[in-house]
Amino acid sequence: MTTATNPRVLEHPEREDIRLESVLHALSDAVRLRIVRDMARGEGAEFSCSHFALPVTKSTSTHHFRVLRESGVLRQLYRGTTKLNTLRRDDLDALFPGLLDAVLTAAESQAERLGE
Repeated sequence: MTTATNPRVLEHPEREDIRLESVLHALSDAVRLRIVRDMARGEGAEFSCSHFALPVTKSTSTHHFRVLRESGVLRQLYRGTTKLNTLRRDDLDALFPGLLDAVLTAAESQAERLGE
């Protein structure tokens, strides 16, 4: 894991340190899965945390983004005072080929089925 000495630099696992069980745990929560689904639609884009209209408090939202970052699902960086998020699709696809696409396809199917 990269270690941060500057509070504006956030810790992320290196590609080789990303674990399947951590990724699956991160994606098992409905709010976190919603974040990842939204990010996947804007492939390669950087999103601020405030971009997402989440049904949770700001502190809970912060927790969800931290879980996604620490599991290796997304990368966060500060640009000025804004924290930007990008999906680590390249890393996830290299480590777990097809996993992210399968989860996203299943999530879309479920959302359609439930009328979400």
